[in-house]
Amino acid sequence: MNTKFVFLLLPEIHLMDLAGPDQAIQEAIGFGADFEIEYCNLTNGIISTSGLPIGNVAHYTKVKLSKGDYLIIPGANSSYLTSEEFKRNADLLDWIKTNNENGINICSICSGSFVLAESGLLDHVPCTTHFKKTKELQQKYPKTKVIENILFTDHNGIYTSAGIASGIDLTLHIIEKLKGSQLAHLVARELVVYNRRAGNSAQDSELLKFRNHIHSGIHKAQDWILDNIHIKTNLEYLAEIANMSERNFTRIFKKETNITVSDFVTLIRKEKSRELLKNPNLSRIEIANRIGLQSERQLSRILNSQ
Repeated sequence: MNTKFVFLLLPEIHLMDLAGPDQAIQEAIGFGADFEIEYCNLTNGIISTSGLPIGNVAHYTKVKLSKGDYLIIPGANSSYLTSEEFKRNADLLDWIKTNNENGINICSICSGSFVLAESGLLDHVPCTTHFKKTKELQQKYPKTKVIENILFTDHNGIYTSAGIASGIDLTLHIIEKLKGSQLAHLVARELVVYNRRAGNSAQDSELLKFRNHIHSGIHKAQDWILDNIHIKTNLEYLAEIANMSERNFTRIFKKETNITVSDFVTLIRKEKSRELLKNPNLSRIEIANRIGLQSERQLSRILNSQ
């Protein structure tokens, strides 16, 4: 069954808060992810903050979500979201809360966090919003645990993100959780978001590091390494993939990634082995073979390397 992502379109919506996550999911679908996208609204005749009218889509009461699906609430003009006019939509707020109780993941982009807070979903929950609105969110909803200077939060099926572009970071985080690091990287690269950002200061996965460049040949070589880590790396072949000489390839690889080809392969092997070690049905020699090594001793050396 496909994982469904439903976007709730509210009056005075911020287009970037919608378009960024939407495009990230669409790119994931293009790479084969079993996702689907739907849209719903609070009322017809929605106009964005930039004045762009949005065509009619289904009313939120017509949308059916299943456990594990995602309801995404893009940000809108905060003066509207904190108004008495919006707060009178008790049925909508109950619908959001009920969906969460039924196992639906609820995500807010930017000021969308005010909707979650009004529904009570952020009570005693770590959350964030646009840096200009964090104090207001905390003051208006004192039960929340607002975190400043963070891109997004992930807490028991409740996701919140900071302003605008961080909605893409959150969506890439969700894609990675559902489909793995490599797909998240492919989507990030397609969006020209090479420098993947974590929600906090935690180190990024090695699968996603050293990709903060736009050299297509080096990206192709890195992709081949990721897809074929079980095969002994052939420098001559990698250079051919990158469409350059072997000497130039090693020089450009180090220049663009700030790491040697050999060290990059070692880091990928370490990351892959850590993932495989979570499988109790795999022996250490099987894991070694799956990352292109010949013995448990080599595996131990990789895992213990700095």
